[in-house]
Amino acid sequence: MSVGTDLDSPLYWRAISRGRRIVGRRRTSKEVRDLIFRMVAENPTWGAPRIHGELLMLGFDISERTISRWMKRAPRDPEPAKRWLAFLRNHREAIAAMDFFTVPTITFGVLYCFFIIGHGRRRIVNFNVTSHPTAGWILQQLREAFPYQSAPRFLIFDRDAKYGLEVPIAVRSMAIRPIRTSFQSPWQNGVAERWIESCRRDLLDHVIPFDEHHLKRLLSDYVRYYKCVSYYPTSLCG
Repeated sequence: MSVGTDLDSPLYWRAISRGRRIVGRRRTSKEVRDLIFRMVAENPTWGAPRIHGELLMLGFDISERTISRWMKRAPRDPEPAKRWLAFLRNHREAIAAMDFFTVPTITFGVLYCFFIIGHGRRRIVNFNVTSHPTAGWILQQLREAFPYQSAPRFLIFDRDAKYGLEVPIAVRSMAIRPIRTSFQSPWQNGVAERWIESCRRDLLDHVIPFDEHHLKRLLSDYVRYYKCVSYYPTSLCG
């Protein structure tokens, strides 16, 4: 007769498995997930802290980090994107867009390239280069781009801090309606973003500018080339 615990007994292993604690993150129930998705859809301005507080008041014990993770998986309503694309198509002749992009120099400096592009024919209305962009400098570029009441009806630009409060006010004073894109939504300024991509692919990926004047000369040549290939067949561009 054996003394002690019989390790071959199924009762022994069943008792051991019952005594083990489950390690890891608790599974989020479908009810909680549906509530998170519903709050995201009905309250687009709510963040994870607000939704976390609402769920706590409803009696659900869930961490804010888990809510943030499920918010990223929430299904998005396609209607706002469709309305935005319809607006761009219907008013493209009256829309211009402005944006910045950065270019490193051979001395490890950073230059800021500013440009304004018309949506109608994808024409570069104005561009310039600076190492210290300010709201006052941007206002001067707008005055040079739209003299003698030649301004478009709408001007699309993002929420970059460089614009400050002065630029939107100045845009309205020029009888232009400013259209600010949503946060982290570069697709809403797609015409400008595509031009930046073309400029990098055709020019900036192959040359490193020495300084501000060198980059401005390179961009000036590229803008003339871009205008040529946009309006005429490639075979006519010398």
